[in-house]
Amino acid sequence: MKKSLFILFAIFTMNSCAELQSVVDSLPQGGVLNTDIAMGLRQALDLGIEKQVTKLTKTDGFYKNDLVKILLPAELQKVDKGLRDIGLSSLADEGLKVLNRAAEDAVKEATPIFVNAVKEITFADARNILMGTDDAATQYLTSKTQTSLYDKFHPVINNSFTKVGADKVWENLINRYNAIPFTNDVNPNLTDYVTQEALKGVYTMISVEEKEIRNKVGARTTDLLRRVFALQD
Repeated sequence: MKKSLFILFAIFTMNSCAELQSVVDSLPQGGVLNTDIAMGLRQALDLGIEKQVTKLTKTDGFYKNDLVKILLPAELQKVDKGLRDIGLSSLADEGLKVLNRAAEDAVKEATPIFVNAVKEITFADARNILMGTDDAATQYLTSKTQTSLYDKFHPVINNSFTKVGADKVWENLINRYNAIPFTNDVNPNLTDYVTQEALKGVYTMISVEEKEIRNKVGARTTDLLRRVFALQD
C-alpha cells in the first residue's frame, strides 16, 4: 500500500514539475517579451534608414560609396571599353555617374516606401533573429520585402532616369557604341538593372546600422534597443 502511494506521489510530483517547467519555459527571458524583441528589431531597421539610407540620397551617395556604388553590368563593360578605346572616356565616365545619380534621386523619393516596409513586417521568430548573425534582421527584411519593393521602386527609378538626364546620356552613349565598326549592338534594360542595384544598396546600408547596434552599446540610443540587444551580448 505504502509502495503504491509512493509511486502515485512520485508520478504526481514529476507531472507537476513538468507543468511548472513548461510554464517557466514560456516566460520571456530576461523580462523581455517577444513582442518587445520584434519592436526592437524594427527600431534597429528604422535607424538604418534614418542614419544610413539617407546618406545614399546625397550627391555621390552611391557614386563615392564603395559599399554600394553601382558598376556597369557585364554587357555594358564592353561598351565602356569600346568608347574609351576610341577616345570617349569622358562620355563613358558620365554614363557610369548618371546611373548612380538616378539611384540617389530615386532613394530620396522612395524612402517612405522603405519606412512602411519596416512598419508592416512581422517577425515570426524574433528571438532567433535577434540571436542570429550581425545582419539577420536585414536579411529577414530583404527576404520579406524585396519583391514588393522592386515593384514599387521600379517606376521611381524610371522617373529618376529622366529627371537626372540618364536616359539621354545612355541613349547617346549606346548609339555611339553601336556605330563602332565590328561591334555587336547592345540594348540593355538599364532601369531594371539600376532598380535591383539600388535596392541592394539600401539593404546594405540598413545592415551597416544593424551591425553597429549589435556590436556597440553606444549605438543603442533608446531604452528598448538597450534592453533587447542586451540579450544577444
